[in-house]
Amino acid sequence: MATPFLTAAHAPLTRTVEVVNPQGERETVSIPAERALTVYVDKRELVTLMTLGAHPEWLVLGYLRNQRLVRSLDEVESVTVDWDVGSAAVKTRAGIEDIEERTASRIVTTGCGQGSVFGGILDELDALALPDATLTQAQLYGIVNAIRLKESTYKSAGSVHACALFRGEELLLFVEDVGRHNAIDTIAGWMWLQDSAMEGGDKVFYTTGRLTSEMVMKSAQMGVPIVVSRSGITQMGFELAERVGLCTIGRATGRHFLCYTGVTRLQLQPELAGTKPERPAASR
Repeated sequence: MATPFLTAAHAPLTRTVEVVNPQGERETVSIPAERALTVYVDKRELVTLMTLGAHPEWLVLGYLRNQRLVRSLDEVESVTVDWDVGSAAVKTRAGIEDIEERTASRIVTTGCGQGSVFGGILDELDALALPDATLTQAQLYGIVNAIRLKESTYKSAGSVHACALFRGEELLLFVEDVGRHNAIDTIAGWMWLQDSAMEGGDKVFYTTGRLTSEMVMKSAQMGVPIVVSRSGITQMGFELAERVGLCTIGRATGRHFLCYTGVTRLQLQPELAGTKPERPAASR
């Protein structure tokens, strides 16, 4: 497989600002450095992504992959990111066939930073076949704990989402961005660049954001059969997950979780959860 040329553009993830606290005192705090990245494919403007820009080249590759505009890494010759002008120039080897028609229909999603997917992707879901894979309850607790211990931009500045890729309890990649859709696209791009294009069958995605239809679609497209979230799930996310056989686990904090779909992929170990706390008696 021919690996594309990628720049290694860097930008600060946070900046400091002066604020006033409840005591009326001025203090300096960090906030995420959100910035615009306009993606051009063969000199044609495609989309503007609002991002922290931690790994912009991976983000662009993952975006093209998850939008099904590029089917193979071999099709991309280079991705050149220039933060001075806020652009990412993608050069393909043979162009993208029917790109105007394929990008004409766009669905605006619930992603923070307003994500979007191009029409037609939903039609491909029925052709997906997710590999057999399971996760134990002990491994799930290990994933949740690994995220809790992770040093992050969120801890220092807040206002960002995180996504992570695990193999069992092993953390392979942790990415933060202003939108969870950007974070999962960045992971998709990174996976594509690994030797033999890393497969998703034995992997688990973690996200701090809710499990929307977009997150379910992207996980399924990348062949990752289990998704864990600190938040909940939307109706369309639930319906799509059932449709493709994806295991979705939400409200995962501490030793609490809810398995919404694909429960056969989760090997339950109820003895690890401890005693369920009693609800307080209703007041009379």
